[in-house]
Amino acid sequence: MPRIALVTGATSGIGRATALLLARHGYHIIATGRRAQRLEELQQEITSVPVRTLIFDVRHREAVQEAINSLPEEWKAIDVLVNNAGNAHGMSPIQHGAVDDWEAMMDINVKGLLYVSQAVIPLMIKRRSGHIVNIGSVAGKEVYPNGNVYCASKHAVDALSQAMRLDLVKEGIKVSEINPGLVHTEFSEVRFKGDKDKADNVYKGLKPLYAEDIADIIAFIVTRPPHVNLAEVLVFPAAQASATVVVRNQEEE
Repeated sequence: MPRIALVTGATSGIGRATALLLARHGYHIIATGRRAQRLEELQQEITSVPVRTLIFDVRHREAVQEAINSLPEEWKAIDVLVNNAGNAHGMSPIQHGAVDDWEAMMDINVKGLLYVSQAVIPLMIKRRSGHIVNIGSVAGKEVYPNGNVYCASKHAVDALSQAMRLDLVKEGIKVSEINPGLVHTEFSEVRFKGDKDKADNVYKGLKPLYAEDIADIIAFIVTRPPHVNLAEVLVFPAAQASATVVVRNQEEE
């Protein structure tokens, strides 16, 4: 039987890199996201294994469930779920935060993860096998100035990952969490609402992590022997030691 991996947020960044790398490891890929053209481009790029795409927004519970239900039976034997879809909006002190930004972060980072997991977990329980990888953040381990609601959402991901591991171990399902520091993706452009200069300044003077670095870790985790579960990884670029301690005296290579 082929191994199947479902990756949310596969249209860019960590999700896209993960889909490409797991395909090279022989996984059949279910790539999900909101941007149809990018999913189509990803599907065309992966030529070594079968790929299916599902277009939905993780914030919409009914759409998530309908999309998973629409899979042919042979594609419902999902071995790996990578809950990657997430976002950050704004970086204001709590008293100046925008409610729309708060709702977007909680809806996508927390509720979206729950909706997708709820749709996939029963399929794994039925087979008494599966591996869920949740993409958290150092912001789920530390709180930093102006991070407020984003940090809260990623603390929730951390708590959910631990709770899922406790609840699902008896079902034969592994749960892992990866908590990256600075990763150079579209993340900062979204956070700063398209202001590329502000986004670029986040990574200025250091060599950050890249999406491919996180994809490498995901691939390592899900290809361990059945008796091994790498439960949690906190990963920084070499120039970072915490959410707020970053050395910026080097140029990006």
